[in-house]
Amino acid sequence: MIIWRIIGWILFLAGLSVLARDALAWFDTKVWMPIAVGQLWYALDRSSLNLVQAVIQRYVASFLWDRIIIHILLCWAFAVLIGLGALILLVARQRGPRRV
Repeated sequence: MIIWRIIGWILFLAGLSVLARDALAWFDTKVWMPIAVGQLWYALDRSSLNLVQAVIQRYVASFLWDRIIIHILLCWAFAVLIGLGALILLVARQRGPRRV
């Protein structure tokens, strides 16, 4: 469970850093244009985005890419990262004292 909590915190903090980047860009340009998940992924590693698209369309199901994943890639990156991190932290939270 500790691994999931670490992953949750990493995603949550990454979302906060993307939100800070978007806020600084808004402050600089006076235009609110948060970066999308797909745009962020493309900027970080475009070859892996192309590979994932090819694998999902060819070997999993093309409708999955066209109807679901595209919509996720168009969402604001900070919202997806913070939401996913919070969800993982919620699921992986420690319960009360353990009985032996």
